Amino acid sequence: MAYPVTVDVVPALANRDRLTTAFRLFLAIPHIILAGGVGLAAGYDTSQRTRVGGEGGLLGAVAAFLAIVSWVTILVTGTHIAGIRQFTAFYLRWRARAISYLMLLEDPYPPFGDAPYPVSLEIADPAGPRDRLSVALRLIYVIPQAIVLVFLLVGWGFATIAAWFLILATGEYPKALYAFGVGVLRWRLRVEAYMLLMVDEYPPFSLEP
Repeated sequence: MAYPVTVDVVPALANRDRLTTAFRLFLAIPHIILAGGVGLAAGYDTSQRTRVGGEGGLLGAVAAFLAIVSWVTILVTGTHIAGIRQFTAFYLRWRARAISYLMLLEDPYPPFGDAPYPVSLEIADPAGPRDRLSVALRLIYVIPQAIVLVFLLVGWGFATIAAWFLILATGEYPKALYAFGVGVLRWRLRVEAYMLLMVDEYPPFSLEP
């Protein structure tokens, strides 16, 4: 059965833009500020307590706050406020495009907002009542996913560095590295949608669609 979060990426393997690839990190800064980077933020807060969380820019900070609101409303009423779902889906679509550009999966510059792009994300609305138990324990349930993602994202970082050099040298993104990157992107966004309470189904441990 298909997972309710779908990420589609139009392959861009050959005839890559070397100039924008060379300066990709700098070109992506506005989108990084708004929609965040690719990784998981980890470190210590001022009270020396360990923290591990999303790294989603200004829009992500709003989405995280709204997820706290949704956590309460879903537990109390069993419903996810429509406006919150719409904003969170908007943020995740923007994030999918921004990460794809940053990590060299696509060359066209991402739009600021919703507009056609070679990377798309769709989230199906829940088919039935929300799973209050899953929502209540979401931070605990997601721990195994977060552990696996740490290793996947590190691997994707090294793969993207290798792809950066190869694109500059040959103008092509190696197919195997590209497929791995798309898979990690898909996994990352599924987990984030799960954490933001957009879906109740547990994300698969898979790079596949």
